[in-house]
Amino acid sequence: RGVASYLTDPQDLKSSYDAVVVGAGHNGLISATYLAKHGLKVAVLERRHLIGGAAVTEEIIPGYKFSRASYVLSLLRPTIIKELELKKHGLEVYPRSTAAFTPILNKAEPNKHRYLMLSSDRQKTFEEISKFSEKDAKAYFEYEEMIDAMASAVKPLLEHPPPTNKGSILEVFNVFLISFRFFKSRFFNHCVIHTITPWMVDFITFQEMLCDCYNKQILSRWFESDALKATLATDGVIGAMLSPESAGSGYVLLHHVIGEVNNVPGTWGYVRGGMGSVSNSIAAAAKQHGVDIFVSQEVEKIDVKNEVVKGVALKNGKFVASKHVLSNATPHVTFKKLLPNNATSNKDYMQKIDQFDYTSPVTKINVAVNTLPNFISLPNVGHGVVGEQHKGTIHLNSEHMTLIHDAYLDAMNGRPSKVPMIEMCIPSSVDPTLAPPGHHVISLFTQYTPYYLDGGRKWTDADKSQYVNTVFENIEKYAPGFQESVVGYDALLPSDLEEVFGLTGGNIFHGSMSLDQLLFCRPTTAMNSHQTPVKGLYLCGSGTHPGGGVMGASGKLAAMSLIKDNK
Repeated sequence: RGVASYLTDPQDLKSSYDAVVVGAGHNGLISATYLAKHGLKVAVLERRHLIGGAAVTEEIIPGYKFSRASYVLSLLRPTIIKELELKKHGLEVYPRSTAAFTPILNKAEPNKHRYLMLSSDRQKTFEEISKFSEKDAKAYFEYEEMIDAMASAVKPLLEHPPPTNKGSILEVFNVFLISFRFFKSRFFNHCVIHTITPWMVDFITFQEMLCDCYNKQILSRWFESDALKATLATDGVIGAMLSPESAGSGYVLLHHVIGEVNNVPGTWGYVRGGMGSVSNSIAAAAKQHGVDIFVSQEVEKIDVKNEVVKGVALKNGKFVASKHVLSNATPHVTFKKLLPNNATSNKDYMQKIDQFDYTSPVTKINVAVNTLPNFISLPNVGHGVVGEQHKGTIHLNSEHMTLIHDAYLDAMNGRPSKVPMIEMCIPSSVDPTLAPPGHHVISLFTQYTPYYLDGGRKWTDADKSQYVNTVFENIEKYAPGFQESVVGYDALLPSDLEEVFGLTGGNIFHGSMSLDQLLFCRPTTAMNSHQTPVKGLYLCGSGTHPGGGVMGASGKLAAMSLIKDNK
């Protein structure tokens, strides 16, 4: 099914709708679908030529289909998949049998390179970790159990509006009671099997990690092997301008383990056809419920009079009237670019908008290759033969946490990392529809790259090419022949992610996921959930609770907030 089947002819754009959604990212499409299910006539207006926001599949190089921005799926809420019947509309996810593969170079003895592989097979994972430490192998599954228990406490918060900063103590208590109900069964079950004291210590320690401590500290309490600690630490810094030694980096780790694929908790998967298939399935559901979806229709201004939304003005001169507008853009883009300066007199709210942190360390590089990478620590069994090492996240420059911390320090000093942290994924290893036979598409999620270089200088094309070469040279050390296999690539610096996808600062989460920017601390929750001080204006993107990732909860909660306000 082509994307065009979900779209409405631009000539059919009406002069007014019950609700207008600005941006056809996955959250915007989800908001539109829930509103349409409740009887509203909804239009979605997308400035680009295709839907999906950051969850898109693009054929940048002919014959190679890239998940250009987001690239793996886990966080999309099961309730949304079920309620919108996304599987019926084409959503198909391949769970990854390998979670992580970390090749480890031995410079002193080139013939003794090693690797660590974590998989869905418990016994294999135990054996892999035992190569480095039997103590760690035994501790790993207790660590996972603790993380799962913490995740069970967080998951309910994803489905409910957060308490507001003007809410009562009872409101705050009720929200956290929801979380405790899910957590308590895991806690008491564990205490029956084990003893209460050690696990209470672990629980308190983890809370410290979330608030004050950091990944390096907590992981060092659990484990002794550098390879395992560094592999696990990456989930605590991915997409964040944080080091494993940064305070509060624990929540980022937790955020990456709260999802599931096909009812298997903590699992990540590749979407058949790329991440654009997620957006396409939502768009198909939206279309079924009567939503009008338009591309190449850029909203230039959200019209407001006396702090009441009136509709949207398009760049092509058209005006669409609506008493409800939902913005899938970041809070910064919405209030600083789409709304007039006098849209609201609420100074406290605008201060939150101004102070929200969008710092990002990420450069995403999509690469087309004519053969699979051949890692010297675990060589391919034959030319073009996919191995387990190709199916999960491949962690490069992750032999120990000091490497990651040093890469972070480079960026903090205005320099792209000389030895960047690289997360490599090869979705075509399980989905052959993405590349020509024998060829592959590779996703490189790299850190750390500052938005501005030393002295506030913007990146030049030469700077960008030099950084890409640095990344490729680093990969070459682990997989000789990689550079020669490259057919072409598409590199997106933080500034490119901002320009192409509207991600302020290049931040993939629509705002950093630190503890001071979660729940009622995200600026969009200052009034009532996803409502803003402008009457009729809602924010439905990842800048709202519960945050970033292809989760969909922000879109659903924004729609529910609008419906509740209009009862």
